Amino acid sequence: MFYERFKALCERKGVSPSRAAIEAGISKSLVSKWKANESKEPSPEVLRKLADYFGISPFEVLEDLPKKEKPLVNDDEELTEYLEQLRTRPELKMMFQLTKDATKEDVEKAVKVIEAMLGKD
Repeated sequence: MFYERFKALCERKGVSPSRAAIEAGISKSLVSKWKANESKEPSPEVLRKLADYFGISPFEVLEDLPKKEKPLVNDDEELTEYLEQLRTRPELKMMFQLTKDATKEDVEKAVKVIEAMLGKD
């Protein structure tokens, strides 16, 4: 259940789930739905808000969910898998601040730019 992961993130940040919801810009009623298991995981938009709020990647927000339950990025299975592979590379962590319209090609270009900046041609 996603609520347990959300609660753990709140505890790590030292805030209540209600306070986190308000500060992240999501409704407290959505958190109540997670708690009641009415909504198993956040939408991509809410996922981005939570990632920004907690200062982690969207994949890390869902870390405890089985891989098959993670939502697809832009409904693109290949892009989602590619981002999951990049998730563990610290120098590429900024990749997870992508806009909602990023394509796999956009991501690949950004990776090349970052790698070039780091001298990893």
